[in-house]
Amino acid sequence: MNKRIYPEPTVGALILNEKKEVLLCKSPKFNDKFIVPGGHVEIGETLKQALKREIKEETGLEIEPVKFINFYNAINPKDFFEKRHFIFFDFLCKVKDKNKLVLDNKELTEFLWIEPKKALKKLDLEIYTKKTIINYLKKGDNKNV
Repeated sequence: MNKRIYPEPTVGALILNEKKEVLLCKSPKFNDKFIVPGGHVEIGETLKQALKREIKEETGLEIEPVKFINFYNAINPKDFFEKRHFIFFDFLCKVKDKNKLVLDNKELTEFLWIEPKKALKKLDLEIYTKKTIINYLKKGDNKNV
């Protein structure tokens, strides 16, 4: 019997600290470009449950999802290490305690906190992360958190 392959729902967290900086991380799976942390949704999980679990697993952080930002249908993203079809659901999140940040060093290898406009100008961002930051800034969501 042939196994059917379906698009994979994934969640991403644009995490804001008290200085209105966002957390961005380098990912070997995305050609060492900067991304928002996140990952796949498991069977039976809501998007917010998956988001909290993935962020805890990858960064050690406890977050609180604040607002949905956007979604993207990403078919074979050019920087991903293999051909895949993702549906990205990105959320604006608050971090509960940024001092507990410890990367898993598998999915994510480096991190930094940076002002979103500076990230757009200075960092090598994965294209969907770049679009998420642009949408975040356009919507003015940074004023409401």
